Amino acid sequence: MDKKSFTVNHDFRVNMLQTPCKISKAYDPSDPKNEDKYLLMHTVTALWDTGATGTVITKKLAETLQLEPQGQVKNYHANGECITNVYYINIFLPNEVGFSALRVIEGDLNGIDILIGMDIIGMGDFAVTHPEGKTKFTFQIPATHDFDFVKENNYEIAHTPITAEKKQGRNEPCACGSGKKHKNCCAKK
Repeated sequence: MDKKSFTVNHDFRVNMLQTPCKISKAYDPSDPKNEDKYLLMHTVTALWDTGATGTVITKKLAETLQLEPQGQVKNYHANGECITNVYYINIFLPNEVGFSALRVIEGDLNGIDILIGMDIIGMGDFAVTHPEGKTKFTFQIPATHDFDFVKENNYEIAHTPITAEKKQGRNEPCACGSGKKHKNCCAKK
């Protein structure tokens, strides 16, 4: 697979990662008879969320694209769980980083049309940096980098094993040294 990537630069620190993307009903982009379908794709703003397992679209966007539900799944989210529709779409991120027949679910999104989840993010290298108080967000597929800031900066990691302290048994000699059983000594206090 050829590497494809994009970078978004902001002159300030952002608290949301958003990019434009183009989406449509699922189709085979390698089929010559589908060449013109790319021109019919809808441009929307996507929010990138590493806390989301999969990509989510709104009901309004599904209706705009005239998508037919391809089934339903139980969806777990911050407000609990619900049964929701499943759809398949094509999506092109900036610089033609694209995915065909991507499985997405319907959800309530506040002020955005699509939320990019770990189903896409996990397919490539994803990095966010804040040099000089500015935000740089970059993404590439397929994944080729092995970022490790600890190793890069030669930090030493202290590996302190965590051990559980043994609980004082009721019938064991008391830890205070009185010679009495624990249940008859410090456990009574």
